[in-house]
Amino acid sequence: MRPTATPLLLATLLTATALSACGSGSGSSPDTVKISFKQSTDNSIRVMDTYLGQMKKEFEKANPGKKVELVPIKAPDSEYYTKLQQMLRSPKTAPDLVYEDTFLINSDITSGYLKPLDAYLDKWPDWNQFIDTAKSAAKAQDGKTYGVPDGTDTRGLWFDKGVFQKAGLPADWQPKNWDDVLSAARTIKQKVPGVTPLNVYTGKPAGEAATMQGFEMLLYGTGDGKTDPLYDTAAKKWVAGSQAFKDALTFVETVYKEKLGPDVSDALDPNFGTTVRGELLPKGKLGINLDGSWLPQDWQKGAGHEWPEWSQKLGLAYMPTQHGQAPGKVSMSGGWTWAIPSKAGNPDLAFKFVETMQTKANAQKWYIANSGIAVRKDVASDPAYVQAQPGIKFFTDLVASTHYRPAYPAYPKVSTAVQEAMEGVTTGDSSVDKAASGYDDELKTATDGQVVRK
Repeated sequence: MRPTATPLLLATLLTATALSACGSGSGSSPDTVKISFKQSTDNSIRVMDTYLGQMKKEFEKANPGKKVELVPIKAPDSEYYTKLQQMLRSPKTAPDLVYEDTFLINSDITSGYLKPLDAYLDKWPDWNQFIDTAKSAAKAQDGKTYGVPDGTDTRGLWFDKGVFQKAGLPADWQPKNWDDVLSAARTIKQKVPGVTPLNVYTGKPAGEAATMQGFEMLLYGTGDGKTDPLYDTAAKKWVAGSQAFKDALTFVETVYKEKLGPDVSDALDPNFGTTVRGELLPKGKLGINLDGSWLPQDWQKGAGHEWPEWSQKLGLAYMPTQHGQAPGKVSMSGGWTWAIPSKAGNPDLAFKFVETMQTKANAQKWYIANSGIAVRKDVASDPAYVQAQPGIKFFTDLVASTHYRPAYPAYPKVSTAVQEAMEGVTTGDSSVDKAASGYDDELKTATDGQVVRK
């Protein structure tokens, strides 16, 4: 699942932290590669730290005299992007390699923060193993590629079988439309007190999780599955004033107005995702969760919230389209990439580290460790990957029904406008019409008027 969701004041306050995070800058030693990544705000979750620690040892062993310095940024999503962008602005603070969400990469490319990687990729045989959709996620409008994807993700409905049994709902639940989802949540509210019926991420504190896990999983299920409801690719303009947008907002409003979701104060906590994965689901306190394929990474052995029974306790269902219209199901996909800052001191060494991380064996280790969806063809076809963890096949199969965000430079601002609209109907401060109208106004500003009405 940002940068523009953080107010300017917060960005200013964070500058000092960001600038000190890289010490004397990436160019301080020609033999040291500095790698910045997003560290979980949950101290017990160290999946990325562990993996990068392993890669550091392997790289240093294979390259005598070279060192890897890991520079974690521990922050919620919106703050992570702000801190990262502050670091990228100066050669004194820019790392050599950074972890970039695909939703933000074009914005950072346009700002001149990242280096094109085509010269490296042309000489790297493994690049041919990456699926085309994953490659395109890190490609800019100038046709150049600025990041190497380390996996993708899909989204669906997680549900608690124990809660469903108490509510008299089926263990093999598969809703056919939005009404079925709301109906199940209402049944849980009525028959299983003390349990949050349905979680839909919402509001600015949740950042891109609200936009992607929440709103876009609804919005992209309103049409025929072929036409993008957020961006008109033919007109090259963003879509405003649509009934589909209002329908998605109405679903969010219903969840919180009928108290089918978490308390508003909890929903607007920037760390609520950590609470969902670490407490509510493992403790049987959440009936249905609209969320991503990566959740089991927190529940694996040694992961901090170890929960070996999760695959017996939880069921999986795809998110249906609004009225059950074809294709019947919807998913959103994103993912993260490794990118080299334009002001990096040691770009060659940084790409060499990417090559270490992205061997078939190491990529497969990462996909399994972080519950990711493979973007390498050789890994995706390996039975060891498919059978490594319950749920991998379910979420991998959703790739056929998935959608990718229109990750153009304006997208982060568009995403923030979506979050504001969601927050308005979540708190009850705005009606659906008022929130949609506010979104339209924000959209015009965010896209310099590149808007079309439908």
